[in-house]
Amino acid sequence: MVKIISLYLPFYEAFLMNFKQYTLITLFIALAAISYAAPPPPPSTGPGCWPPPCVPIDGGITLLMAAGAAYGAKKIFSSKKKDDSDQ
Repeated sequence: MVKIISLYLPFYEAFLMNFKQYTLITLFIALAAISYAAPPPPPSTGPGCWPPPCVPIDGGITLLMAAGAAYGAKKIFSSKKKDDSDQ
């Protein structure tokens, strides 16, 4: 009887080690999922500022669009100039 128990002991130890590893992994994943939970935001009572729109949109966007158009025009001009010089 002692010999039978000693034969199964390595398998039992391996099973316990795997069980402990899987339990720890599951526990850490569950804790990570719980830690991402955030409390709901407070209820809003109305608009954040009055009168809407509160944020000026036309600050640097116009300059950014003009710079993009100028860069695109330069690329088109240089590609046409390169094609003309190749022929």
